[in-house]
Formats: sequence, C-alpha cells, structure tokens
Amino acid sequence: MGRPRCRGRDINGIVLLDKPIGLSSNELLQKVKRLFRANKAGHTGALDPLATGMLPICLGEATKFSQYLLDADKRYRVTARLGKRTDTADAFGKTISLRPVFLDKAKLEAALSQFLGESWQVPSMFSALKYQGCPLYEYARKGIMVARKERRIYVYDLKLHYWDLTQVELEIHCSKGTYIRTIIDDLGERLHCGAHVIALRRLAVSQYPTEAMVTFEALQAIALGAPEASATLTQLDSLLLSVDSALTNMPVVHLPSDIAERIRFGQTVLLTVYQKAALVRIIAGDSRQFLGIGEIVMPGRLIPRRLMAESPA
Repeated sequence: MGRPRCRGRDINGIVLLDKPIGLSSNELLQKVKRLFRANKAGHTGALDPLATGMLPICLGEATKFSQYLLDADKRYRVTARLGKRTDTADAFGKTISLRPVFLDKAKLEAALSQFLGESWQVPSMFSALKYQGCPLYEYARKGIMVARKERRIYVYDLKLHYWDLTQVELEIHCSKGTYIRTIIDDLGERLHCGAHVIALRRLAVSQYPTEAMVTFEALQAIALGAPEASATLTQLDSLLLSVDSALTNMPVVHLPSDIAERIRFGQTVLLTVYQKAALVRIIAGDSRQFLGIGEIVMPGRLIPRRLMAESPA
C-alpha cells in the first residue's frame, strides 16, 4: 500500500506572486499550493510563460471570490520588436513576415491613439481560451483554425515609454480579457512593418500595488530557512492578504452581529440605512469580520450571494 496522503490546511487568503519567466501559471499555482500546504488554490488569470509579474493566487475560501479579480482591470508593461511578425505574436512563435521599418514619432503616436477607449478584439489562436474543452493553442499547434468571437475590450491609458526603429516599450492599463500580444500584432500591421512581443510584465491587478508582490524564490527561501514546519507556515501566512482585499471596489454593508447571523443562514434581511441596488461586501460586528458578498435587489433588501464557509483566520 502507498503512503497515506497528508491532509492540507484550510488556509484562507491571497498571495500576490511575482511570476518569473518560463514557467506556466498553473505550474506556479501547484508549487505555491504545496508550499502553503493548502487544501484549495486557484489563480486569477493566466500569464503566458514569456510573461512575468503579478499573479494573484487565491487559497481556500478566497477561491470563491477569484472571479472578481479575473474581471478586474490590469496594467502591463510590454516591449515589442518591430519589423518581424510571428504566428503567436511573441518571441516563441514562427516568423510570418520580415519587413523594413519606416517610422517617426508622430506616426507611432497616431497609431497608438487608435487603441484608446472601447474596441473589439479577436483573441489569438495561441491563447488559453477553451473551445470544446481544449485550449485554442492546442488546435493552433495542430494547424487547426477555430472561429473566435470578437470581445469588447477597453484601454483606459496607453503610455509610450521608449521607441526606436527596432523596438517600442509601452505601459497599458486595460479591461479584463485584453490580449496584449494581439494589441502589439495589430500595432505592427497598422505601422506596416509587423511586430511581436519580446517582454511582457503585469504590473498590477485591480487595486493591488506592484510593490506588494512576492517572488517564488522568496517563498522558497522561507520554506527552506525556517527550523520548524510551524515556523515556516507562520512566516508564509504572514504574506497573505485578506480574502476581501479582492473586493475593495465593492460598497460595504456593515451589519450588527445579530443581523449577520441571519445572513450566515442564507436569510434575506432588511437594512435600516438606504443602499442602492448593487453587489456589496458584507462585514459584521465590532471586529468587522468579512462574511461574503450580498446583493441589494431593492433599497433596503439584502440577499446573501456568496458567503465564507468559516471565519477567516
């Protein structure tokens, strides 16, 4: 008989991993889950192996609210090589075309301005979007093309940090579902020279600041450096952000403890303070304990929608 599996921990929180280049998001997710000995873990939007930067990993009950980080705005810094187009729109792909670059700053800025605001984008065949249960990139590698629907995206800000006749460096603040590789590929075509991504870094997700990230190497150092397992876990747990840090854009409803108990049992409650119809973050009592998410369907009526299964640590 094999050795019995050790039971993981019911640990709740979010770690802002600074993803290194070369590893997939799922590989890192599994490694972080093992370091924290967590029963449950999930990430909030994959980054390409080429990409680095902020990858929020939700542990335990935080996975219930990961969708709100998936839906959040993102900020990226991207470096693109001009004059060469690839089938994946990044440095890992096969060359489609090589063209000379004829460019001045005015022409570049005019092309970049076309990406600001709302637009429609067709996802790359080399994306992780699923079609009939398989990622699109698996079809692409077999030479199979799949029809993809356009998706509405929004670019809130686009800054030009550097450019010359070989490359361009940009910072892009955009909505969920925006493919930076596709923006770069489209930019190359608008400049009539082709372009592909050679470096991509996610700087921020939602309101999380760049400086709050922690590297996987730092997590490993803690795991290897602590003299006892309990000390290791204590140090790792100190890096976790609260579950409701993923919901800072939501209005807050603060309930007295007795009313909060009814919410815990799934009951609709009436509020004494006027609130507009919306999804809200529910906190309870003097300790301001996070209970979960509710919805105000009419002024004064609060329905629980997604609740914590247990009190956060």
